Amino acid sequence: MPDQTKHSITLKIGGKEYTLVATQESEHYMRLAAEKINSMLTDYDTRYPDQTLADKLVFVALTNTISMLVAKKGLAQNTDETAKLEKELKAYLNKIETNR
Repeated sequence: MPDQTKHSITLKIGGKEYTLVATQESEHYMRLAAEKINSMLTDYDTRYPDQTLADKLVFVALTNTISMLVAKKGLAQNTDETAKLEKELKAYLNKIETNR
């Protein structure tokens, strides 16, 4: 079981530092997320230099939310397909048992 001890971490996002509390596992994901956000902001700085930081953060939120929704839809489809395949497998195995 991962260590659930909480500690303070500092993340720099969009040029501002944030002190947060994290477990060892959540710290890893927080740091990855901060890197991704900063990378997206750098890209948006290049593409939209006249937009405010707040506007660029809206673009980041919108992009990430769309990605999350697409992933959730894909997961739901995979879950449905898995259930269907499990049902077919069970029926097939039952048929084999019946024909013995």
